[in-house]
Parts: sequence; C-alpha cells; structure tokens
Amino acid sequence: MGFVTIGQRRPVSVDTTWRNHAGCKLADVDLFFPAGAGGVSLNDIQAAKAVCQRCQVQDACLQFALETNQQDGIWGGTTEAERRRVRRAWLADLRRQAQASG
Repeated sequence: MGFVTIGQRRPVSVDTTWRNHAGCKLADVDLFFPAGAGGVSLNDIQAAKAVCQRCQVQDACLQFALETNQQDGIWGGTTEAERRRVRRAWLADLRRQAQASG
C-alpha cells in the first residue's frame, strides 16, 4: 500500500499490490507508452490492449489509473482519451455518492 497526492488534496492510500500479478510486468514498457495515437502507434496500442485483455488485474490497474490520474500510456486496457472519458464519469459518480451520503 502506498500514498499518492492527487492535485492539492491530501495524500490518499492506494493499493499497488496488484502490480505483482500484472500481465505487463515482464513486457517492454515502451509498448504501453506509444509515441502517438495514430499511424504505427496504433499497432502498439492494440498490442498493449491485448496484453491487458489477458491480465487478471486489469480492473485494479484501471482503478489505480483513475485514482492517481494517470494521463499517459495504456492502463487497464484504456488509452489516454478513453481514460479521460471514464475518469469524468467516475468522478461524477463519486460526487453523486458523496452528496447522497452527506
């Protein structure tokens, strides 16, 4: 378990033990950080996503990326653009939950 500071907020506890079981653990890290979103990079993006689809901790990886606002690379089978959309919806859901319980 580690701690991460998100923006100006206080540090939050983030579980990173899932990394021990990550399918990408032994893969070339460059595969998950393609140079762009088109052209030859599309092959890398698809290859990285294929690794993620077979990974037993894909959901935990995506959750980590959302909680820590990972803006670059492939995380939990999502690209930067896909993750921005997911994160907006995730944050809106958190706000709704906070309002409902507060």
